[in-house]
Amino acid sequence: MISFEQAYDLVLDNLGDFGEVVVPLAKTNGRVLAEPIYADRDFPPFDRATKDGIAIAYGAVQRGKLELKIEGVAAAGSPEKVLVNPDTCIEIMTGAMLPKNTDTVVMYEHLTLKDGFATLEKPVKKGQNIHGRGSDEPEGTMVLQAGIRITAAEIGVLASVGKAMVKVKRNPSLCIVSTGDELVAVDAVPLPHQIRKSNSHTLRAALQDQGLSSTTVHIADDKEATESAIREVLQQYDIVLLSGGVSKGKYDYLPEVFETLGIEKVFHKVRQRPGKPFWFGKHEKSKTTVFAFPGNPGSTFANYHVYFLPWLFHSFGLISNNINVELNESIENTTDLTRFMRVNVAIFKGRLVAHLIEGNGSGDLTSLSKANGFIRLKPNQNYDKGAEVPFIATRKILE
Repeated sequence: MISFEQAYDLVLDNLGDFGEVVVPLAKTNGRVLAEPIYADRDFPPFDRATKDGIAIAYGAVQRGKLELKIEGVAAAGSPEKVLVNPDTCIEIMTGAMLPKNTDTVVMYEHLTLKDGFATLEKPVKKGQNIHGRGSDEPEGTMVLQAGIRITAAEIGVLASVGKAMVKVKRNPSLCIVSTGDELVAVDAVPLPHQIRKSNSHTLRAALQDQGLSSTTVHIADDKEATESAIREVLQQYDIVLLSGGVSKGKYDYLPEVFETLGIEKVFHKVRQRPGKPFWFGKHEKSKTTVFAFPGNPGSTFANYHVYFLPWLFHSFGLISNNINVELNESIENTTDLTRFMRVNVAIFKGRLVAHLIEGNGSGDLTSLSKANGFIRLKPNQNYDKGAEVPFIATRKILE
């Protein structure tokens, strides 16, 4: 049995490589960009007005001209206008191209308009209210670097540079495998000795939060059936997430089946709670990575967030954030295990404060819905109220 630190490092030493694909811009949200993006022209591509008003040549102000005849209107999206007489002006709308021979925009709020003339009512500064050509990004500048997650902001940039098709990291194919004769379908009425499947639904939803789709498979407590099912999923998927069947029970066939099928064991069992029987390995022939979590809901849920998500992010070239939170009460870890304890973290006076959620062991599913993450406690260590500890978020933190 190895320590949490050893297990975590080994997981990150065995990252996946899923390749790259080109997808339409509309399908890039949440994906990881796999190419640098460059400005195909100056940003903005022309001198543009940032206010509704008039465009003038500042020299007119210097000559004392405060009343200027309006020659025309420059609308956003219209070709460049030309100011012929430097002692006149052109009305201009926000976003419009600055007319030739003008260099200053005066907003309507600082003008009086009457009978085709605009009278300046406030002092004017040369160049005001103009967003200069190339002032954001000159042509050829890298505007997005490869290896970032694409959000709404990045999609706007991609659209601006004309990237209708975008190279992104390929999303891996995933299979969620549940095991055990005690599990029945959600819509079934369980017998006294049965329970409804929950881990596979939890994992599928968690993957959907990452923009990933998955397939689910259930395996009965039968060695031959287990071997047949695992052999099949190895041929089809990049990642297999299993729950149950990896402990010391008489019907926990997975470790033996993994060995039979040539899945290399990186480690099995970690000095932690919950999730001690966690099995991690990979199949070199199919390049499939296998995460086999213990079947208790708390164990599956914790190990998914503690190990799988960092592995996934690092495989994509992303870096997972390390967050510390402040304890709202003193806590003792009197075991020789790394503890992952359920907490609800809230923002209080600008600090992230963790409130312990009382649970009833790793089989307590309902307490997970009351928490927004886990704190990590070192073995045989006491923590005072106010101490800072690592936090693994399982949902967004709300104020």
